[in-house]
Amino acid sequence: MRQLILAGAALVMMACGAAAATLGDDGLHKAPWMRDTFLDLSEDLAEARDEGKRLMVMIEQRGCIYCKKMHEEVFVIDEIADYISENFFVVQINMFGDLEVTDFDGETLPEKDMVKKWGALFTPMIMFFPPEVAEGSSAAQAAAATMPGAFGRWTTFNMLNWVVEEGYNGEESFQRYHARKFAEQAD
Repeated sequence: MRQLILAGAALVMMACGAAAATLGDDGLHKAPWMRDTFLDLSEDLAEARDEGKRLMVMIEQRGCIYCKKMHEEVFVIDEIADYISENFFVVQINMFGDLEVTDFDGETLPEKDMVKKWGALFTPMIMFFPPEVAEGSSAAQAAAATMPGAFGRWTTFNMLNWVVEEGYNGEESFQRYHARKFAEQAD
């Protein structure tokens, strides 16, 4: 019976196409589209902009069942994995980590203290940034949009598109955009 369950799980993973994230030494999921940087957000933003991508910061923690859900059920979908890879420069922050992070405002703190500064209470929390950030702004102030928690395929995909399309600058809120896209997908 156990072999049958494992075989079924393998078929599901193959159907999803994209490779599942692996666990790193820090206990966080590591996806192929994540970047290993010095965690200086101004440098990361500049590099993202140079590549024609948007900066996306993912705050996660070891043992987070919702992070696991996103990495094993949503981010492995080819359409989503490819879209992230093509459009986003992704940096991961460990909610309880000790690596130094330099915020846009120049303040440098360990990950766990930076997350507190930003007011992040849950994981995963994804922060999306505009191409330019006002001098002296913290990441919490500069974020064009945030995605707190785990969402399904279409909500996640539509959020990624809304950010790339800079929907946060328009009159259509994400909720209206998502409802419109969902209706279009149903037709």
